Amino acid sequence: MTRPLSLLIAWGCKVLLAAIPAAALYFLMDPAAFQAMLKSAVQLPIQWHTVTAWQQYVLWVLTVLYISIGLAGLYFLSRAFANFARGELFNLANSRDLRRFSVLVLIQAVVAPLHFALVSLLLSLNHPAGEKVLAVMVSSKELMAIGVGVVLWVMSNLLVEGSKLQAENQQFV
Repeated sequence: MTRPLSLLIAWGCKVLLAAIPAAALYFLMDPAAFQAMLKSAVQLPIQWHTVTAWQQYVLWVLTVLYISIGLAGLYFLSRAFANFARGELFNLANSRDLRRFSVLVLIQAVVAPLHFALVSLLLSLNHPAGEKVLAVMVSSKELMAIGVGVVLWVMSNLLVEGSKLQAENQQFV
């Protein structure tokens, strides 16, 4: 059961690695769709009629940079699960890939409030004095991501120890 599930996760990551950049390019080509997505995602008192095209493009770049952290994490996760699907459970490559994934999850969790603050500031840049918005949001998603990152860091260390035990066990056989 572990191998098929690992293969499914590896392929799911690969699909997301292709679909998310395609969606980003779509939003770059269709600014109206990007603004509609922003309106539903950003629950702030923004005067949308004041948002200019350059602000949307800067916001697109900031969002792509933020999302690229998660994409890099998905890449390393897909490599680890592809190895799991091949039956390679305890090796240093898996440990490194899970460790990189956990570090990227931690980085994205820390960067998320900064990204939201930059989004709020950028979108309200043209508001009259006294109506500009600077919002920082830390939600349970970021706290859970930090927890997952720490757990995966520990698991990557366990894989290293398992790899040592497996190598030692093979010497006796």
